[in-house]
Amino acid sequence: MNVTIYHNPACGTSRNTLAMIRNAGIEPTIIEYVENPPSRHELGKMIADAGLTVRDAIRQKDTPYAELGLDNPDLSDDQLLDAMLKDPILINRPFVVTPLGTRLSRPSELVLEILPETYKGAFTKEDGEKVLDAEGKRIV
Repeated sequence: MNVTIYHNPACGTSRNTLAMIRNAGIEPTIIEYVENPPSRHELGKMIADAGLTVRDAIRQKDTPYAELGLDNPDLSDDQLLDAMLKDPILINRPFVVTPLGTRLSRPSELVLEILPETYKGAFTKEDGEKVLDAEGKRIV
């Protein structure tokens, strides 16, 4: 299965999402989007395919969001996309694209919705939260 993750290795959620993809037996294409941001078209498509608004896809925490005035509700989607592409740290993460769909994997276990059920046993997040049991079944 062809899977692409727009990844930030400094982000625990992104690392957990990548580990869940690998736990399903898939080695994804990894795009470190801060250094290699998607094109405007790709970003817009990922946001739409994930069922989000552009504003939903902006990262506010630990970014220049407020300093840039991006909290202004009068800003258009085009203006917000421009800001995200100019400063890719504003793109929320991680986006994952598979043939089964696109998700902004926050929380990281949302990625399970778009992966085949080929999990390789138990999975526990970095913070100790158990996501999959020993049989690869999701813990709810």
